[in-house]
Amino acid sequence: VAGGMEGAPGGSDVELVCKTLQVEHKLFYFDLKENPRGRYLKISEKTSATRSTIIVPDSGIVWFFDIFDYYVKTVENVVNKDLQLDTKVFYFDIGQNKRGRFLKISEASVSRNRSTIIVPAGNDMRDGWVAFRDILAQMNDELYRMQNAAPSEHLPGLSDDVGAGFIPGHNAESASRTELNVDRSVELLPQDEIGSVGVSKVIRADQKRFFFDLGSNNRGHFLRISEVAGTDRSSIILPLSGLKQFHEMVGYFVEITKDQLEGMTAANVRTIEPAPR
Repeated sequence: VAGGMEGAPGGSDVELVCKTLQVEHKLFYFDLKENPRGRYLKISEKTSATRSTIIVPDSGIVWFFDIFDYYVKTVENVVNKDLQLDTKVFYFDIGQNKRGRFLKISEASVSRNRSTIIVPAGNDMRDGWVAFRDILAQMNDELYRMQNAAPSEHLPGLSDDVGAGFIPGHNAESASRTELNVDRSVELLPQDEIGSVGVSKVIRADQKRFFFDLGSNNRGHFLRISEVAGTDRSSIILPLSGLKQFHEMVGYFVEITKDQLEGMTAANVRTIEPAPR
């Protein structure tokens, strides 16, 4: 395909990381690939009748993460977005049907026909979008690891098949020491862009990653804390009315274990830093 990363002649595309996500009746396949032109993420939506695919340049994965993060956490005055990457433009449009809310992502470029995938929100907690976002985070982490590793350290490939209740991750052996020791500041989107609620933090401790997402629904505001370890993901939803007590309880256990905590390496607070547009 002229002017693009995908479909190099001669079947020279190498599969680096593969993940699968089920949201409602749809399957989404995430394939991080590499060819002589560079790396790219192929995202395919499959239903019983159709299959659609979009191709995201490697520099755009972090922007996809940021945009999904915006839709996960923004409740009121949600706006459609568009993203230009190289010669492509991606359009993000919010819609609703009898099944609920969905996000339509369309790719337009001069080198291939317009292609569209549709991602259901999942439920009123938007678990489908949360799961999709978390896989994008993992893909970007893996890309970052590859860019900062010698070629011999690249993984030959990973494959995870999961449902909406589970998020594929890296096993203990695949998490690089370089990645674990890198500190990066956390602010995923400007506050004026994500509204009064959308605050997100990510920390890594040992082989686990914890996502903290401040959100709201028709029952009020809440803090979602998600733990991702290997291929498992679990979440708790904490109403804001209990946040102060939760903080006090964690502080209590920090205090009584401070002797054991002395000398231990603190958990890294990290995010994916966007490249210049």
